[in-house]
Amino acid sequence: MNLKLNKPLAFFFFFSTGVNTAKYRIVEISILKILPDGTKETYTKRVNPEMPILKESSEINGIYDKDIADAPTFKQIAPELLVFLKNCDLAGYNSNKFDIPVLVEEFLRVEVDFDFESRKFIDVQNIFHKMEQRTLVAAYKFYCDKSLENAHSAEADIKATYEVLEAQLEKYNDLEPSVDYLEKFSKMHDSADLMGRIVFNKDGQEVFNFGKHKGKTVAEVLKKDPSYYSWMMNGDFPLYTKKVLTAIRLREFGK
Repeated sequence: MNLKLNKPLAFFFFFSTGVNTAKYRIVEISILKILPDGTKETYTKRVNPEMPILKESSEINGIYDKDIADAPTFKQIAPELLVFLKNCDLAGYNSNKFDIPVLVEEFLRVEVDFDFESRKFIDVQNIFHKMEQRTLVAAYKFYCDKSLENAHSAEADIKATYEVLEAQLEKYNDLEPSVDYLEKFSKMHDSADLMGRIVFNKDGQEVFNFGKHKGKTVAEVLKKDPSYYSWMMNGDFPLYTKKVLTAIRLREFGK
């Protein structure tokens, strides 16, 4: 094993009812946990999202409403997920942009305290895009010289993602096999809220990364345009983005 781990690293992947991180829900989740001694454990579960799956999503993942009608809800599996992911750093393919924010939303929605801030996040796609600019299927072929059978199967995709990272570490001598290094390298930007709506500038200040206030510090905007806070809190933004925004407001203004 090329990875050097001080604690477990959990590769995870899921299918959802759609692609809006603030609105749509997980319908299948698969996790491959790599322990420091190289031992592997797998967790795969279908989930009742308590909402219809978009037709376009079902056509991609092959999961339809009838397939998960009797599956447990996320609230029901949350306790066992907490146990399985205990003390784990997280990794995935496009995970910083999609999977991790959606997982954050799911835990917040059921009011389960899952500590994301103490974990490292490795995005294999970002490493790949920085090195080669390809997709997962092409990455698997390029790095592992294998065809990805059962592509868009959660378990097949996540196992391929792990193998790709192992092959990347083998191929690129300048990639350090530590979680600390890979987390920093696989980040495209230093985000405060996971989704990149609020990012850190070179001075370590939170700034908006979208809309009419893009590039301005959050503290400055909340002071000069306090209604912007209400607009975001009532808008279709992820719960975690709202949580970060509220924390900044409380820190700066005490309310």
